[in-house]
Amino acid sequence: MKDSLLLRSIRGEKIERFPVWLMRQAGRYMKEYRELREKERDFLSFCKNVELAVKVSLLPLELLDVDAVIIFSDILIPLEPMGVCIEFKEGEGPVISWDRDVKALKRISYKDTDFVNEVIKGVKEAQKDVPVIGFCGGPFTLLSYLIEGRGGKDMKDTKIFMWKQEDYHALMSLLVDNLIEYLKGQILAGADLVQIFDSWAMYLPYEDYRDYAETYLKKLLEGIKREFNVPIIYFYRGSGSFLEAIKDLPVDVISVDWTVDMLGGMRSVHRAFQGNLDPHVLYADEETIFKKTLELLRCVPRKTKYIFNLGHGLMPDMEFNKVKFLVNAVKSFYIA
Repeated sequence: MKDSLLLRSIRGEKIERFPVWLMRQAGRYMKEYRELREKERDFLSFCKNVELAVKVSLLPLELLDVDAVIIFSDILIPLEPMGVCIEFKEGEGPVISWDRDVKALKRISYKDTDFVNEVIKGVKEAQKDVPVIGFCGGPFTLLSYLIEGRGGKDMKDTKIFMWKQEDYHALMSLLVDNLIEYLKGQILAGADLVQIFDSWAMYLPYEDYRDYAETYLKKLLEGIKREFNVPIIYFYRGSGSFLEAIKDLPVDVISVDWTVDMLGGMRSVHRAFQGNLDPHVLYADEETIFKKTLELLRCVPRKTKYIFNLGHGLMPDMEFNKVKFLVNAVKSFYIA
């Protein structure tokens, strides 16, 4: 596995082409996913069904021939054993409820979410060709779900909670400790690398990100690096100015959305990069998909420290054939 295309690219070694995998690469745009999803009553039960989650995780490898498998799960999974109620409602996404008593929330063990670890073991047993990616949410992103009760809002309540500071630091410290434990279980189970999703950091001004969120993100990263020698990918959405805040964090790969000047960042931030293609390209025709994909790849410096991905996850209404076309387009681009 050390010699996999993706891990060699992260290390900056010679590669013949850029590795490719896609966020939400196993999802509702696949009929095979939808068929497996019908076997469980709700999304949370689906995530906890190890046999089904292993099969879903492997679908992109079987159908798209990607260069990495990210396990099928959800960033909210570690909140439940903390004492938080999570419901996934059709058409609404996750709804989170708890009694708002920070002191009542629990420290967790990685054994509390052992089904996630079993999914990793199952994926590793089923294939030996590509790395397996474990993941978690960033501390601020999970905090925002706890305070807002759902995702995708303007984060007004989260910001007020953060600025008041009464319970902010206690809650963020607990989240960090629990996320370290959560990722520990995944790495011990065999994850070759991990990705941290900080999807809602985009709602913070640069100064607040630096003063409030980055401190705890750094504690999470340092906690993992102290115990394990695995590459870490950090995905965030939002302004390229955040690159200045995160450039010295102990991460191996910075994954960016399509609004960031990634190519400019490559000149000043000495990390591997991932992503940057606007996912809406997949709603265009194949000629446009090919053109936009190759335009990006041609501009990436030939240092090889790059992983192709979209700037965000695949959407349910995207066409499978176009996703497959995209993957093939990336794999057709050889580095001179």
